[in-house]
Amino acid sequence: MPMEQTGGADQAVTADRLLDAAEQAVLRAEFDIVRPLLQRLRTEFGAPDAFPAAVRYDTLLAALAGRAGNWPEAVRRCPDDPEGAETGVVHSLAVSALRELAQEGRHTDTGVAAIVIVLWAYLLDEEDLGDFRTLLTERRGAPVPDALWEQGLGRLRGRVADLLHALDVRAGRDVLSAWGTAWEAECEGGAVCIAGIPTNAGEPPALISLQEAAWYLVDHRRGTDFLTAYEARHPEDDGWPADLPGHDALTAPMARAFANRGRERVLAREWSGALADFDAAVWFGHTLVADEWAAVRDAGKNVGRSRTGRGDSPLERIAGLEQAHALLPQDAALTAELTAVLVAEGRRRAFSDPSQSRSRFVRALEVTAGDPDARAGLDGHLRADLVKVLDGTYTGGELSTDEVLDLLAREPDCAEARSWLGDHYRDQAVAAAARGCGDEALSAVRESLRYGEPPRSHGGPGVGELLADLLVVAARRSGSRTRADLERRVELLHTASAVTPRHPDLFGEALETALLDLAEHLETTGTPTDVIELFLRDRMPTGVSARFDQIVEAAYRDRARARERTGDPGGALRDHACAKRVGAGLPAQGVLFGPGPAPRRPRQAPDEQDTLF
Repeated sequence: MPMEQTGGADQAVTADRLLDAAEQAVLRAEFDIVRPLLQRLRTEFGAPDAFPAAVRYDTLLAALAGRAGNWPEAVRRCPDDPEGAETGVVHSLAVSALRELAQEGRHTDTGVAAIVIVLWAYLLDEEDLGDFRTLLTERRGAPVPDALWEQGLGRLRGRVADLLHALDVRAGRDVLSAWGTAWEAECEGGAVCIAGIPTNAGEPPALISLQEAAWYLVDHRRGTDFLTAYEARHPEDDGWPADLPGHDALTAPMARAFANRGRERVLAREWSGALADFDAAVWFGHTLVADEWAAVRDAGKNVGRSRTGRGDSPLERIAGLEQAHALLPQDAALTAELTAVLVAEGRRRAFSDPSQSRSRFVRALEVTAGDPDARAGLDGHLRADLVKVLDGTYTGGELSTDEVLDLLAREPDCAEARSWLGDHYRDQAVAAAARGCGDEALSAVRESLRYGEPPRSHGGPGVGELLADLLVVAARRSGSRTRADLERRVELLHTASAVTPRHPDLFGEALETALLDLAEHLETTGTPTDVIELFLRDRMPTGVSARFDQIVEAAYRDRARARERTGDPGGALRDHACAKRVGAGLPAQGVLFGPGPAPRRPRQAPDEQDTLF
């Protein structure tokens, strides 16, 4: 070997000359002298660390490692951009890697795939940055014609692409992780970084990032493939969870992919799918542009319709118009169309599905406030409900007073609304009186009179008399024998007596009967204290009902005996004294068998009962 090639004792030998000699040795296939040259270079000058010597040096070591089958070392040494390296050395490594990758059982070697993609994309670049055409010219001994050059480039690109695609299919990789996608992205602008490729077993392959793969697919009109792959990876029913690994990085390309697919579906007259895609694009942060506005309008105008008008789907049309309206809320035509479709569907369902019909009218009013057709539809449902309430056949939820008042404001002659309001305020009056809210009860009576037929006076004693009548009727309707119902009956009758001060005995007998019924119920199911507390409410003085006095006296004596047993002599003495005073008001002779009828006796002075305590 000439001294100038080996460096021998020539003092003019430099690092560049040693690199030149090693590269020429590779071109001549004299691989046995390449490594000694590189060892001398490293010994005398150190490993190069500046461009382009470092790239030339690493490419030579990678070529040697690949030839020896040490592909982890070859991956580690292979530069991300081999610019500056000898084209023949790059070609040698690229050929070795392509042969290795094609061997059965080696198709999962990501590191080798990265070398194939990076080096062949570099060699087959249209601008021929690595002078690959010059290398072929030297080896052929003649220039390569343009037609033959283009044909050869296409054929080589196709062979690499076919191999990578076959390996992707064999490994079951989708387009987001496919080596074919990485190859195309690398050819487009350099996307594969060999330094980031894992070489240890078990590490996940990642020739390019998900974001780079996604943008490549979107930019080259393969957004549908990207979305299909992503949806297959994450088939969640609840949308696109933001906490998925890599999701944030894919938000922008996904938005663009959805928008692009929406446009394509409009051209294909797939209206529902197009609106769903535009909706998803906006959800991901995409802002619609002018031509996309037009596409949304076109889809909204046609969704749910057929060309012949037969087989139209109202539900699909409503859903599609809702999406279009949400995307373009200021579009008057879409708003009017959605409102009209909702009203039409509300009318169609008025009898078969009243609840669904009502919801359609409500939504129509939300879309177009004050729409007369939607309001008329809701009013029709409300009138029907009022009729059912008045007939006693209504089974729905509680009606809204405000809605009925609004209906009456629009239709002053609506008899159903007036009747319902009259009954409603009368019920309110009774409920307020039962709670002890007299003013509120009287106010409710006045409201009921406003909607009576014919109207009655709003003031004067007639209001109190009407309230008393309502309370008595409510008390008579209380047929249950539970303590709560008996208590309510007493309070209703007591309030009726209170609101008719000019006729204090008008409801006295009914009140005494109700009190006696409650006292007997408490005597049976309650405690002596319950009976005594009823007596202390001063609803009926002693001496009016012999039976009531007997129950109260017995309750005091029972509680006195209970206090004696528990060591409360003072309390027992007080209870005995109260029992004696209550008993003093009894008739001289009682009935031998049973309580008998309750005789009425003159009422004592109002303050006489207070002396018992």
